[in-house]
Amino acid sequence: MASHDHRRRWIALIVICAVQFMVVLDVSIVNVALPSIKTALNFSESNLQWVVSAYTLVAGGFLLLGGRIGDIMGRRLLFISGLVLFTAGSLMCGLAWTHGALITFRAVQGLGAALVAPSALSLITALFDEGSERNKALGILGAISGSGAAFGVLLGGVLTSAFSWEWIFFVNVPVGAAAVIATLLIIPESKGELGHRRFDVAGAVTITASLTLLVYAIVKASEYGWGSAKTLGMIAVAVAGHALFLLIEWKSKAPLMPLRIWLNRTLAGANIVGFMVGAAIFAMFFVLSLYMQQVLGFSALKAGVSYLACALSVIFAAALAGQLVTKVGVRNVLVAGTVITAIGLYYFTHVSENGSYWGDLFPGLVIAGVGLGFSFVPVTIAALSGVSNQDAGLASGLINTSQQIGGALGTAIVTTVYVSRSNTLVKHGDTVQVALTSGFQRAFMINLGFAIVGLIATLLVIKRVALAAEGAPTTPGI
Repeated sequence: MASHDHRRRWIALIVICAVQFMVVLDVSIVNVALPSIKTALNFSESNLQWVVSAYTLVAGGFLLLGGRIGDIMGRRLLFISGLVLFTAGSLMCGLAWTHGALITFRAVQGLGAALVAPSALSLITALFDEGSERNKALGILGAISGSGAAFGVLLGGVLTSAFSWEWIFFVNVPVGAAAVIATLLIIPESKGELGHRRFDVAGAVTITASLTLLVYAIVKASEYGWGSAKTLGMIAVAVAGHALFLLIEWKSKAPLMPLRIWLNRTLAGANIVGFMVGAAIFAMFFVLSLYMQQVLGFSALKAGVSYLACALSVIFAAALAGQLVTKVGVRNVLVAGTVITAIGLYYFTHVSENGSYWGDLFPGLVIAGVGLGFSFVPVTIAALSGVSNQDAGLASGLINTSQQIGGALGTAIVTTVYVSRSNTLVKHGDTVQVALTSGFQRAFMINLGFAIVGLIATLLVIKRVALAAEGAPTTPGI
């Protein structure tokens, strides 16, 4: 925005990126601490994934509502409100006394994230005019998001080993408090130019409840059986809930997700790819962390430090991707990202029960990290291409929703696959190490499938149009 001082805009971006880093970090920071949390709070193997999914499901389910509230009530106001809620949820997670309490407060964290994440993207679209400067800002935010996921597992290992698992949550409290103060001092308020002030709460509740039921059905499928009446019944109700959500959106005068937005082909493609990349990457961190500690016998600290190669490769790749997007176009960079991610995940399908860091982990972590960096940056830019100011919050919430829900469903699916495979092999007399390794191999095959679907969606849906170096298209399609 021309009225804002150049330096002030970039300082505001630093604050926004710091908060986004914290929010994304909290999806993966729990992964390395899961074995410690499992023992301390008596989680079962299949229910352990709810420590991750409670956060991502609530965040994904309410992101669209958060984005729309920000457009109407004010993006800075919502950003601060989300920060306060997220910080309070973090404090209570660290104080959780039962597994039920931890899951509940992880959901509170997720609700805070649902308010923060779309506000972050919307504030950037308000601070920076569409074109090369906004692309650079969005590229930086995309890089921060990608590296946050990788650094989360690293930091989780360090904090769990140096202190205890509770500190993966306590660390957010001072950061959140400082971010609230910085936001009040630096970031200006902005709103969308909407002709109404209504919220589609019914839509948000319906889609969140439906997604939660779907994840629960997937997790319990290994216990009840995929063909059982319970599993099929829950899936049927979840599908009906999704259909009801679409009906609510179609009839609502102020829909949570106006169906017209899907006419933007690049935005639609970006969200499909974002969903698949989220499913592949977040589930990868979940499974890898368990493989390192339950099969290879790594400590939480060693498991966390093992991700350093991934984190550094994400930073390098994201910085490079931000430069390449304006030269070769979003589609080409995204194709490279999904292909490289798939190669990294394929490498993990061959992990061994007698594996080592350098042989079984390091190459795949570096490759997957590069793929992640080359995916998050272009998919973020594509998701906001040609979106009007009044729909900035909606589009921002939509891409975050796709990634979070993809992560939740992906984690649920791979959990069901590895638990089912491992239990079967143990019953047939295999050792726990062999059974778990085989289950994790199957899980990585599913992850690979997610990345391949993301690649296909990129090729078929996202247009081949390069971003100009000094500007970006204002019509749909990149």
